[in-house]
Amino acid sequence: MPVIRPSADLINKYSEISDFCHKTNETIFITKNGSGDLAVMSMKEYDLLTSRLEIYSKVQQGLDDIKKGNEEDFDSALLDIKNKTGL
Repeated sequence: MPVIRPSADLINKYSEISDFCHKTNETIFITKNGSGDLAVMSMKEYDLLTSRLEIYSKVQQGLDDIKKGNEEDFDSALLDIKNKTGL
């Protein structure tokens, strides 16, 4: 169940909102004049979310490459990585 709080709580109960986000790793949805306005989460959760999105994007790029036939065998890919990184 989403946690929904009014925008006034950002000023009046900031510490409570911060503690909740850090302890539960949940997002709090903030309303303004009764309508959804913001989503508040801890920096840890934000970093996790953006990391996941980056990984999903890379996976999608790989799937798109496979569909287009842009693929190479493992040994060639490994050799390419070694050459690019100097390993």
